[in-house]
Amino acid sequence: MADGMLWSSSALQDPETIPLDQIDMSHPELWRTNVFWGYFKRMRREAPVHYTPESPHGPYWSVTRYNDIMHVDTNHKIFSSEPGITIADQDEDFQLPMFIAMDQPKHDEQRKAVQPIVAPDMLAKMEPLIRERICHILDNLPRNEPFDWVDRVSIELTGQMLATLFDVPQEDRRKLTRWSDVATGRDNEKICPGGEEQFRAELLECAAYFTNMWNERVNAPPRFDLISMMAHSPAMKNMPPNEFLGNLILLIVGGNDTTRNSLTGGVYALNQNPDQYAKLRANHGLIESMVPEIIRWQTPLAHMRRRTLVDTEIAGVKIPAGEKVIMWYVSGNRDETVIENPDAFIIDRARPRQHLSFGFGIHRCVGNRLGEMQLRVTWEEILKRFDKIEVVEEPTRVPSCFVKGYERMMVRIPG
Repeated sequence: MADGMLWSSSALQDPETIPLDQIDMSHPELWRTNVFWGYFKRMRREAPVHYTPESPHGPYWSVTRYNDIMHVDTNHKIFSSEPGITIADQDEDFQLPMFIAMDQPKHDEQRKAVQPIVAPDMLAKMEPLIRERICHILDNLPRNEPFDWVDRVSIELTGQMLATLFDVPQEDRRKLTRWSDVATGRDNEKICPGGEEQFRAELLECAAYFTNMWNERVNAPPRFDLISMMAHSPAMKNMPPNEFLGNLILLIVGGNDTTRNSLTGGVYALNQNPDQYAKLRANHGLIESMVPEIIRWQTPLAHMRRRTLVDTEIAGVKIPAGEKVIMWYVSGNRDETVIENPDAFIIDRARPRQHLSFGFGIHRCVGNRLGEMQLRVTWEEILKRFDKIEVVEEPTRVPSCFVKGYERMMVRIPG
């Protein structure tokens, strides 16, 4: 059955009346139109461990409640990350292994190789550079005329940061953004109108670019950038080309999409909640608790996938070995039974770090503190300059059930 036919059966029906077994949360239109919330609300209530028997990605289980997601995320001996972290399967002839989609011990060895770049002492050294860059970006924004916040601020800042982490020329930063978009936009006609052929060609271009860099750095003394760290790591220096590309994609997407969409989501959330914007303007100290609240409210990666290694049970539901299990972080972050008033954006929450956006267990996001720091510094500098950033039209969202993000958001800065 064609993908479109499968998806049409569970197209945008009323979430309260659609038969439960027809709900397929992978449908891109649910995400492009931002209407998925009601489906998750019903699933948390009626089928918190939900089975979708048919989808373009095959059958899968959805885990939608906070505590059940924590159970899956922290039990890696029952729930494997191999062979992938997204609902979509990789093609057998174009496999891209990456350490987030590996189990122990290989996962731990490879993660350890790149972890020093986000150690506390490194973050302290990076902060002045991040501040300098965000000041430059903000100081060059137009006043009293609409512009695209995604392009001018979110992509620009994260692109510059990625170029620093990889130590590539800043003039190549948009290449990194492009490869990130392609890696997560394989089925998005706007990004890959040439389909699978274009997807592979552009990622192989990414591999060639970084292979040249690897060859330079493997023969030079170790440096403090991601390519040099991999090239000089016993756990990573002998990676086959497809694994090198897989880990590149992981680090590029991890450093781009998450921070980029939280930078946009924060501006959008404050516009949707003017009382919170007023509260922030009155007390800049609330940035500290607002940053994790943005990350919870936005949930920049909507899901992660696992595979059952043994027959198991979640919340009383039996799941056989070898099944695809999707942890819907975006749903867990709105779980009414765990988070008080979860649909509201509240910048002075009592427990703002109670969220799933970074994951838990051995796969917890390695760059979470760097992402938070970029958001904090950005908002510190925004509040020094602008009384308000106005969203002038509803943003264009990414049609993806994995990257929960924005293609475009037009804003205006009065003044």
